[in-house]
Amino acid sequence: MIQYYIGIDVGGTKIAYGLFNNERLLVKTWRQPASKEAECVPFFDDLISQVQQILEGLDLSPSQLGGVGVGMPSYIDQNQGRIIKTANLNKIRDFDARSYLQDRLQTRVVLGNDANAAALAEFYHGAGRGLQHMIYCPISTGCSSAIIINGKLFQGAYGWAGESSHGIITPDDNLLCGCGNRGCYMSHISGSMIVKRIQARIAQGETTSMLDLVDGNPDKITAEHLLVAARAGDNLALQAVDHMAFYLGLWLFNLYQTLNIPVFVFGGGLINFGDMLFDKAKEIFNQYENTGYPVEFRFAKLGADTGTIGAMELLFHT
Repeated sequence: MIQYYIGIDVGGTKIAYGLFNNERLLVKTWRQPASKEAECVPFFDDLISQVQQILEGLDLSPSQLGGVGVGMPSYIDQNQGRIIKTANLNKIRDFDARSYLQDRLQTRVVLGNDANAAALAEFYHGAGRGLQHMIYCPISTGCSSAIIINGKLFQGAYGWAGESSHGIITPDDNLLCGCGNRGCYMSHISGSMIVKRIQARIAQGETTSMLDLVDGNPDKITAEHLLVAARAGDNLALQAVDHMAFYLGLWLFNLYQTLNIPVFVFGGGLINFGDMLFDKAKEIFNQYENTGYPVEFRFAKLGADTGTIGAMELLFHT
């Protein structure tokens, strides 16, 4: 009997599902929006329902499902399969998600941090192929890192070794991150948090062409509007990108100093900012890195399917 696997990539704004055959090749994908207000039980019941609908829609029996891998933007206790907290889905916390899913789907379930999942995808299938060590950094609604050392994913004692973007850099900052702290790297770098900083400056009376893109309503501003305005030379937008680049460069330098891994692979929606963001971040990085040894910045190669491929790979590499 042919076995299939499902990879589920849960993001701050969407959930993607991928069906893979027994050769671990992607067969079909589905997407749906993610609700930031969803509670644990209805959230995971919906995931279960979607998996069942996928099987029924393709006339597959539950016995043909070899496993489900789920990548979550969460702190996950890998030993227990328990979600501790989720930065961009604040109500998904303190929940035994693995046992809940396994009991209802009657198949093996592996949960992992979404950055770790995407790192596995890029390491085995994308920009990290052939490397021994790699740090993967998704930068989108949130940001994070995942660490591969000697060809293996490093997760630490409990499972959240890569949550380095929640390290504190400006503890007196006013902006609260979903991690529960103020002044972490993510609060300066991610798409959702830089928008909050822009909105605060608009509330203080600063002007920007971003308002023209959203009919004058600052609550509708997104990172996409920031990119459009920055490309057009808007002053506030350019300052915001410089702000992101500065803290991105510091974050990466501190990661490099800690781990001495010389290849960073970037994924997520903010890679669309390209040189405007990442060249400036590399300049900041180089201001502090003075050994002269090479350090590479690469972009992910797998595109929109990175998360689902990585979630599937969790079944084989964790």
